[in-house]
Amino acid sequence: MSERTSSEAPATAPQPLLIVKDLRKSFPLLGAPLVAVNDVSLTIAAGTAVALTGPSGSGKSTLLHLIGAIERSDGGVIEVTGQRVTGLSGRALAAYRRKIGFVFQRFHLLPALTALDNVMAPLIPFRTEFDKAARARELLALVGLADRTSALPSQLSGGQQQRVAIARALINQPVLLLADEPTGNLDSETGTAIVDLLLSLRDERGMTLIMATHDADIAARCDRVVHLRDGRLTRWD
Repeated sequence: MSERTSSEAPATAPQPLLIVKDLRKSFPLLGAPLVAVNDVSLTIAAGTAVALTGPSGSGKSTLLHLIGAIERSDGGVIEVTGQRVTGLSGRALAAYRRKIGFVFQRFHLLPALTALDNVMAPLIPFRTEFDKAARARELLALVGLADRTSALPSQLSGGQQQRVAIARALINQPVLLLADEPTGNLDSETGTAIVDLLLSLRDERGMTLIMATHDADIAARCDRVVHLRDGRLTRWD
């Protein structure tokens, strides 16, 4: 075996996409505050699909909201692609949020807007270098709804509404997709199809996916599983 020459630099490990250190969040209640996230630390590599599991009230949704900058932490550090997220404000915070896709359990589609307009909604306040409607149409086609661009949410099934919500989450080409119980309001067959879609999009687009779920079968399909209980990380499989 030949020795490394002096001109050869040692290989370096790629920087993780997400680093969380000693993250804390509590909410005021009568009496003692409710601790939702309690000194959680984890590192997630780019392109990984991670399931967040644990009982109701374990802190899954709050952890996603902190990573997505929907909620502010009480302490600790969040870094995404080398950028420190905790402490961001104003335009910097808005720019960070545009790098993150979020899929909610209850879809959160605007009832008066068509599927196409719902997908474009996150971009409406901003100028873009691309055609917003064209990208929205491409994404609706990607999630299997090319023929439903003019449909209102009330004219779509639950699975179709979640597909619109996924297309909306992808409109900014996020590096990180956060999904909070994305199958919670769907029947098992439709839920399986939604998870199939999320994982295929992860593979095709190289995104990192973090998905909160109560379903052990869904969690088993992810690369890693994070178990939370009472706001603490109890196991990292």
